[in-house]
Amino acid sequence: MSRKGKVLVAMSGGIDSTVTALMLHDEGYEVVGITMKTWDYSSSGGSKKETGCCNLDSFNDARMAAVQHGFAHFILDIREEFGDFVIDNFVEEYLAGRTPNPCVLCNTHIKWRALLKRADALDCEFIATGHYAKIHQHDNGRFVVSKALDETKDQSYVLWGLQQDLLKRTLLPLGTYRKTEIRQMAMDYGYPELAKKSESYEICFVPDNDYRGFLKRRVEGLEQKVNGGNFIDKQGNILGQHRGYPFYTIGQRKGLDMAFGKPVFVTKIYPDTNTVMLGDETDLEQNEMLVGKLNFVKYDAITPGMEAVTKIRYKDKGTLSNLYPVETQNIASPHNIASPHNIASPHNIASPQNIASLHNIAALQVHFYENAKGIAPGQSAVFYEGDDVIGGGIIQ
Repeated sequence: MSRKGKVLVAMSGGIDSTVTALMLHDEGYEVVGITMKTWDYSSSGGSKKETGCCNLDSFNDARMAAVQHGFAHFILDIREEFGDFVIDNFVEEYLAGRTPNPCVLCNTHIKWRALLKRADALDCEFIATGHYAKIHQHDNGRFVVSKALDETKDQSYVLWGLQQDLLKRTLLPLGTYRKTEIRQMAMDYGYPELAKKSESYEICFVPDNDYRGFLKRRVEGLEQKVNGGNFIDKQGNILGQHRGYPFYTIGQRKGLDMAFGKPVFVTKIYPDTNTVMLGDETDLEQNEMLVGKLNFVKYDAITPGMEAVTKIRYKDKGTLSNLYPVETQNIASPHNIASPHNIASPHNIASPQNIASLHNIAALQVHFYENAKGIAPGQSAVFYEGDDVIGGGIIQ
C-alpha cells in the first residue's frame, strides 16, 4: 500500500504528463500510467505524419518512463469513443456555421470519463493529468478549477466542462509550477530530450492543421455542394463569391481569395443561404452574447447580474461582464431572455427567492462592460471570479 493512495496518470509521452507521473511517484502515490490512443492517423488523409500525443514514439516514451521508475503502464484504445463524439461534433459544428473547440469536448466528455472508468476498474482513488491548472475545495463543499501559477501556460479555460464527480478525484500537480521549472525537473530526472521536446498546439486529428482539408475528406462532395456562395457586406450587397461557408471562421482576415482594397474580416456566417458577411474590424465588436450547454463549477446557484470576467477564447485576457440566467421555460421567447432591462430591477435582483437554481438555467445572457471582439458561436465562454472558474458553456 502506498502512503498517498493509488492514482491513474494520463501519460501522453510529453514533458508535462511524464513529469506529473514522476512527481506523484516520488511523493508516495502508487502510480499507474495510461496512454490513450484517440485517433488513427492513417485514416485522416492529411499531408503530415503523426504528431503530438497519439504517435508510436510518444507511446514508447511514456512506457519507457514508467518502466524506468518501476510503475505499471497501459495503452488504452479509445478511438471509437473519441471518433463518434468529438470528430462528428467537429464536423457538424462547422456545417452549422459555428467554430468548435474539440479539445474542450475531448477533455470533458471523453478523456476524463475514460480515465475515471479505468480508475474504478484498477481500484485507483485518483486520476491525474499534466494540465496547468489547480483544483481546490470551496467553503461550500464544491470542487473548483482555478488558474495555474504560470498564467502563460494556464489551461483552466479548457477544463470548464469537468463535473463535480470528476473534479473531486482529479489531481493537477503542475498548477503550482512554472513551465521553466517543469523543464528543469525533466532534466533532473534524466530526460534532456524530453525537456527540449517541442509542444504541439494542433488539433490531434488534424495533424497538418488544415481543418478545411479534413472537412473535405470527411464529408463526401462537400466542396461541390458549398462552392460559389456569396460574400456580402452588412447592407446585404454582394461583394463576390467564396469557396463555401464551412471554410471560414468569425474574425478571419487572411485567405479570403479576393482583394477588397482594405482589411476586411468575416463577421457573420449564414449556413442556410451559404452566405458569409464581411466587415470592418469594429464590426466584430459586441456587448452581449448568449451562452448555452452550461456547466457550473464554483456555485450551485447564480444570482442575476453576477459579475464575472468572461473569456471567449483560450488566449483571451477576459472582459468584465454581468451574467443573467435564462430559465428553461423562458428560453424559447426572445422577450424572456434576461437582460438588464427586464431582470436587473431592484424588485428582482439579488434576493434569495430570485437566485436561479442551476437545474433551471438553460442559458446565460452575458453583458460586457466593454465590447468584446470576435465572439464566435461554437467556441467556449468561461466565467471567472478572480482565479476561480465559476463555470462555462458554448457560445450560441
